Formats: sequence, structure tokens, C-alpha cells
Amino acid sequence: MSDRDCADVFGVPVDRLRRSDLLDRVDAFVDAGQPRTLSYVNVHVLNEMRSNPALRAFLGGLDLCYCDGNGVKVVARILGESLPERMTGADWIWDLAARCAGRRKLFWLGGAPGITERASGVLRAEHPELEVVFDHGYHAKEGPENDALIERINASGADIVLVGMGTPAQEAWVASVRERVQVPVVWCLGATADFLAGEQTRGPTWLVERQEWLARLFSDPRRLWRRYLLGNAMVLTWALWTRCFGRR
Repeated sequence: MSDRDCADVFGVPVDRLRRSDLLDRVDAFVDAGQPRTLSYVNVHVLNEMRSNPALRAFLGGLDLCYCDGNGVKVVARILGESLPERMTGADWIWDLAARCAGRRKLFWLGGAPGITERASGVLRAEHPELEVVFDHGYHAKEGPENDALIERINASGADIVLVGMGTPAQEAWVASVRERVQVPVVWCLGATADFLAGEQTRGPTWLVERQEWLARLFSDPRRLWRRYLLGNAMVLTWALWTRCFGRR
């Protein structure tokens, strides 16, 4: 979009948005009816794209890409850019549900069997008028099973498809099927359903509000230590090197 105001983070245009702006933009996308694809960057995504050209290309071609983590704000600052706010799915999903209740229909895809069903139930407990079709994320990514999934999505009448398969699987799947999915907005949102369903915890609320990566590390250190301790160090080193030597 020509009116995008973006920070350049390692060649990825990251929109300078606040949460209310994000949802306003999504509303406009749905109303326009043209295919739009949304996703996010956090430190894990930045590290994954270093060795994944397809992921880098996907992020560079998005219609909207937002900051999902204070680490990306720090990286942007090192690179001489600025981002106003971090937005993570476990926060904005409540605002999206409130906006969509009685107006928009969602198709939520991802997680193990039963996860998006439970997460959808949590949202509908607060917003009974919200329409959500759900499915798990363990389908074959090609062949007849994948074709049938796309047919279900297209037949659902959804306005927004939420895809939560984790990086880089969700981005690769969306890139491979986007031209066939006849829904205005397809939106990658990571593990949001796992948080709402209680499968994963975000950690202490007071720490989530300041440094969510540290809160999550405390809540699940065995699984996440490599992603956060090594990953954060790697991407910060990459940012400093880029700032000093201009090499990406």
C-alpha cells in the first residue's frame, strides 16, 4: 500500500502502528474485499529469516507487518528506525473479537486438534455473537487433504482467516495457498490459540507487560531457552553489525 509508514528492519517493512490502528486497517481491508495478507515480526521470526529466503520474501511482500515484541523495537532503534508499540496476538485477539462480534466471521486454523475450538469458546464466552469456524493445524500441507481444507475455508463465508502454525510453517503454508483462499484477510498470528486455551502460559502479568520474552522463558525454560537467550543475542549482534558496517 502506498500510504504505509514503515520502519526498515533488516529489509522487512514493519508498519508503524498502534493496536487501534492495526484493527482499523484490518476493517478497511475486509471492507475493500481485496486479498490482503498480514503477519508479524518478533526476534524469533527475524532469526528464522536469516537462513530462510522464502520467509524473508514472504515478510517483504506482506500488505501489513507489525511489531510483535519489544526486542524488535530495540533492533529498530539500533538500526536508526522507530516503532511505536509492540502488539501480540494474545492481547489484540480480544479487541478483534469485540469488533467482529455480530459483524465479521472468523476462520481460525492452527494448533493441535481441539486447541482452536477451546480458544474460540473462550472468546465466545465474552462475545456470544462472534462467529468462529475452527480447525487444527496438523493437516497435510499439500495434496487432497490440503485441497479439502481450502474448500472448507472458501465455503465458510469467513471475512478473516487466522493462521497459527508457528514460524516458519504458517508463513510457508499461507504463501503456498494465498491465491486459492478466497477470503479478504489472511492473518498469521502464531501461538495465540495455545495461550487462550491454556496450553501455554505467558508468565507473570507484571513481567509480560515489560519483557514478555523473559516472562515466557521463566514459564517454560526447557523449551524456550535457546530461542530467547541465544536468539536474542544473535539478532542484537546482527543489528549492531548492520549499523556499524552496513552488511545485512
